[in-house]
Order: sequence, then C-alpha cells, then structure tokens
Amino acid sequence: MTRTDAAGAPRFRRRVGRTPAVLVVPAIIALAFLVLPLAGLLVRAPWATLPQRLTDPQVLTALRLSLETSTLATLLCLLLGVPLAWLLARVEFPGRRIVRALVTVPLVLPPVVGGLALLLVFGRRGLVGEWLDQAFGLTFAFTTKGVVLAEAFVAMPFLVIAVEGALRGADTRFEEAAATLGAGRWTTFRRVTLPLVAPGIAAGAVLCWARALGEFGATITFAGNFPGKTQTMPLAVYLTLEQDLDGAIVLSLILLLVSVVILAALRDRWITAP
Repeated sequence: MTRTDAAGAPRFRRRVGRTPAVLVVPAIIALAFLVLPLAGLLVRAPWATLPQRLTDPQVLTALRLSLETSTLATLLCLLLGVPLAWLLARVEFPGRRIVRALVTVPLVLPPVVGGLALLLVFGRRGLVGEWLDQAFGLTFAFTTKGVVLAEAFVAMPFLVIAVEGALRGADTRFEEAAATLGAGRWTTFRRVTLPLVAPGIAAGAVLCWARALGEFGATITFAGNFPGKTQTMPLAVYLTLEQDLDGAIVLSLILLLVSVVILAALRDRWITAP
C-alpha cells in the first residue's frame, strides 16, 4: 500500500510477515544468555550494605585510580590515534591495508599476550624500556604509568576505527573549498576537518575510555596488581572475589553502571534508526 507524506512524496510501508518460530526461539535464548548474568548481579547485590561498601577506602582508591588512568589513556589515544586515523583514511601509501590490520590486532589479541608484549618492549630489560630507563629514568613496568600504557594499547583501536570511519564519511568538498581559498593543510585539518568529524571523535573517545576502564589482562601482566598504585577496578574485582563475594559484586555493579550509561549515551552512534 502506497501513501504520501506531508510533502506529497510517495511513502511505502514495509510489510512484515509472520515471524518464524525457528528464529524467535534462538533469539530469546540468546537474549536470556546475555541478560541473565547481568540480572544475577542485581539479584545477588548486597543492597542493605551497599552504601557502606561503596565508601570503603579500597573501593574509592581503585575507582579513583581507574578513572585517572583511563582518562589519561584516552588522552594519549586521542593524541596519537586521531593522526593515525587520518593517515589511514586520507593518505594512499604502500602497505596501508597491512597497517590497518596491525592497528586492529589488539581487538582480537588476548589481553595477557598484549601485556607480555608490552613487558618485552617497555620493561626494564625490554627493547625500548631499557634505553628509556638508562637515558631518561623512565620506568613503565609495574607502575601507574604502565597501567596507562596497557590501557591505551588495548583501547586505541576503538578510537582509530571510529575516527577513520567518520573521516571516510565526511564531505570532502568543504576541505577542498578551504584549500581553494588558500588554507594550508594544517589549517584545513584544524578548522575544517576536525569540526566535521567531531561527533565521530567523541564517540570513539568514549568507547576508548570505556575499554580502558574495563581493561584487566594486559594491566595485570604489565603493571601488576598493587593497591593504590596499579590496582584498577577490574583488578580489585578479581582480588576481592577471592575473599569477599559481596564486595566483588559491588565493584562489578559500578563497572556495569558505567557501561550501561556509556552505551545509552552512544545509542544513536551504533544503532541505525529504522
């Protein structure tokens, strides 16, 4: 059936047939598989002692450290990842596909392997770490700086992919017009390109921050698990689980809340409107 909209243009209604049960049943099972573990946290949460547990010094210290390191890691990813995304999106060079594949490796690499790789490169006896230690006195392994480095390593691909996609989808006519008017490449990038892709950068930065906040494997391998120094929220959950189940649930609820808020805020960026 054809209808017209307010402007008089034809509008077609999608006809949806009966949904086959062979698809509905697995879909419901998949939904339950994803939702039930999260619901289990809410059901088993120690609500009566929740305020007291949230103000525990260990929880506050881990939360503060997590927020600080994930924010610093995101800033590092923005500083390095945005130029890398621009290079992949706008510059043709030999081996670009290989470089893009290497950028996405941390997405599929086991975090523990990533932590070991960081240790071999930036450790005190690593390929680069030994030189940094001797020349500048910089030590990354088993320090707070190491936490930032580990989080940036696993989170940067999220930013690069988001920004590269935004750059590829941006209208280049504005950049061409700026170049025609005499603007240099840096001026065009700063005043035209960046404002055009700002929503993509913001979305990528939030995803990057969320991934850094939840990082565990690379952090514990490269930076260790020292309270007040390298023990972030995920590491605190792991340590608390061995001693206090309710405490681990409280820490997990905090991370769950942050994840839900972030996904809700980015809904329009990763769900296509019907």
